[in-house]
Amino acid sequence: MAEAQLMVREKMEAAALLQWKFMTGSLGASAPAMMSASVTHYRKAVRKNRRRLARPARI
Repeated sequence: MAEAQLMVREKMEAAALLQWKFMTGSLGASAPAMMSASVTHYRKAVRKNRRRLARPARI
């Protein structure tokens, strides 16, 4: 249950941060630049999740 809640929170945070980056223009000016920056943003979140999930479970 705790892992599910953490995953949902992380997804919401990633989406909110991406939206903020879009509204402030920090993703770029062209559509390809925005898409590339968006993919990079989510790849960082996925990499963070994989590292956390690869650690041995604490009991």
